Amino acid sequence: MSKDISKILEGWEYDSDQTSVRIVKGDDGRDKIQLRIDLGLLQMEFDGRPDGQRPQGAASLFDWYRQKQQRYDEANPDSTPFRLERDDCARLLREGIQYYHRYLSFWKLGRYELCARDTSRNLKLFAFVREYARHDEDRLQFDQWRPYVIMMHTRAVATPLIELGDEVAALGAIEAGIRAIRQFLEEYGQTDRAEHCLELGQLERWRDEISSHKPRRLGYEPSDWLKNLKLELERAILEERFEDAAQLRDQLRQMDNTPQPPGMEAQ
Repeated sequence: MSKDISKILEGWEYDSDQTSVRIVKGDDGRDKIQLRIDLGLLQMEFDGRPDGQRPQGAASLFDWYRQKQQRYDEANPDSTPFRLERDDCARLLREGIQYYHRYLSFWKLGRYELCARDTSRNLKLFAFVREYARHDEDRLQFDQWRPYVIMMHTRAVATPLIELGDEVAALGAIEAGIRAIRQFLEEYGQTDRAEHCLELGQLERWRDEISSHKPRRLGYEPSDWLKNLKLELERAILEERFEDAAQLRDQLRQMDNTPQPPGMEAQ
């Protein structure tokens, strides 16, 4: 079997002006994400670590370091605190970039809940490094991206809420994102530069655009099974159960493409 990927890329030209991504069926029967890059493509798993690896038997390197930190703290309650060294941070950064590629792909594919899941994961990684990195340079290497990831996370949470018709909840999510970015600026003594923060400006303009319309909330009729499912999806998003939300959205997509059961038509 040839290892040349030219056939795979045939007809799929690289475009530097846009993100080119697709879903393919893997040899193992599971869906894979393929992201087109200038030198070829990146293939990623939907769940777990994007490259499918389980470092040290853990779901991710980040998970393994958290377990290591917890074991250290339990064994050394009165000792010096757990610390991440430069090599540790470098490995965590490489892994974080994998999740960056995947959440951008999910965003492009309209899989907003999965984008929210991966951005939430990287925000937790940044917080972990802020707390345990030995060197300030390592903290900043991660944390400089916090406003951008907060913005992407906010967009990924609020967009499906808007699609569901709940602009009130969407505005709440956007306001939370704005507060988080403003807190970041305050932590770094940059509040006087808030107007120059592109991510903050984008969220504020989005908020103002939505606020200019009369907010509305998704209606609910107990007899309407489709609206009930949409409410379950909305609840999962608000509770940050992003994998559950993604599964509910898949159900809704399938319903859009299949006949409704007799007597159960959506209203």
